[in-house]
Amino acid sequence: MDHRPGDRADNRADIRDFLASRRAKITPDQAGLPTSGRRRVPGLRREEVAVLAGVSTEWYTRLEKGHISGVSEDVLDAVAHALRLDADERTYLFDLARAARSARRTPPRRKDVEVPPSVQWLLDSMTLSAAFVRNGRLDVVAGNALGRALHAPMFDSDTSGGHRRANFARYHFLDPGSQHFFVDWDAGAHATVALLRAEAGREPHDRALRELIGELCTLSPEFRTMWATHDVRIRHGGVKRLQHPEVGRLELTYRSLDLPVSDRAVHDLTLYTAEPGTASEERLRLLASWTASPSQGAAEAVRRPR
Repeated sequence: MDHRPGDRADNRADIRDFLASRRAKITPDQAGLPTSGRRRVPGLRREEVAVLAGVSTEWYTRLEKGHISGVSEDVLDAVAHALRLDADERTYLFDLARAARSARRTPPRRKDVEVPPSVQWLLDSMTLSAAFVRNGRLDVVAGNALGRALHAPMFDSDTSGGHRRANFARYHFLDPGSQHFFVDWDAGAHATVALLRAEAGREPHDRALRELIGELCTLSPEFRTMWATHDVRIRHGGVKRLQHPEVGRLELTYRSLDLPVSDRAVHDLTLYTAEPGTASEERLRLLASWTASPSQGAAEAVRRPR
């Protein structure tokens, strides 16, 4: 189903679809349950999850319908254990519960905050690593010269035009050129959707996030299909392979770190680097040598008016 973050009803739908999708992934064998008899649905039945979690079937059924606001953390933890949720999925479930509890109150309006100058100085000092800061919506809000040069196809894309910041999700799904730039496009697409799904759990009242997800669901069948899987990802790191238009194939290691920029906002600092002694390091150094002085305009290159 296509459910977008928003009001309390949507939160209930997200809870229902998330729990049902996780339940469908677990076989009775994996859960240590008997498998006799024909099964009409994939995965575990609701009553089986209830047994594993130590609650009644009626209670778990009510929970899976989205009635989560009064559920204790201990019970949520038992359900997470029964469904074999990983750390990111467990965090997402608790975020959904937190959002449901606050639904009766007027939620705080999320404010976008500027990246402090000291963060930009830090980025500019990194001359052999591509670095950028993104918010939870995957907008690029700051970066160094090499970070912009590395992702030049995204910054030059029509999806970054007008008053919009460069956005990884828009570029990935709405610019056909991304399928050439990202060598492992499908894996990257799934990770991108999973990151947005996690942000929707944290910030269900973020209007700009709702609009972004609505836009992507409307314009991209691939995004719509992946969004319906309810996969979640919070931490992001690994190996990224890019086909850069200027220096060719790059295989880079990347790591993302939390970057608190205010009491309300935690952005993400991502660094890309190449293994020493490889062809990718040589090509990344070549790209770095072509970039302008990072003290001149790296911030201007990624900042766009709202």
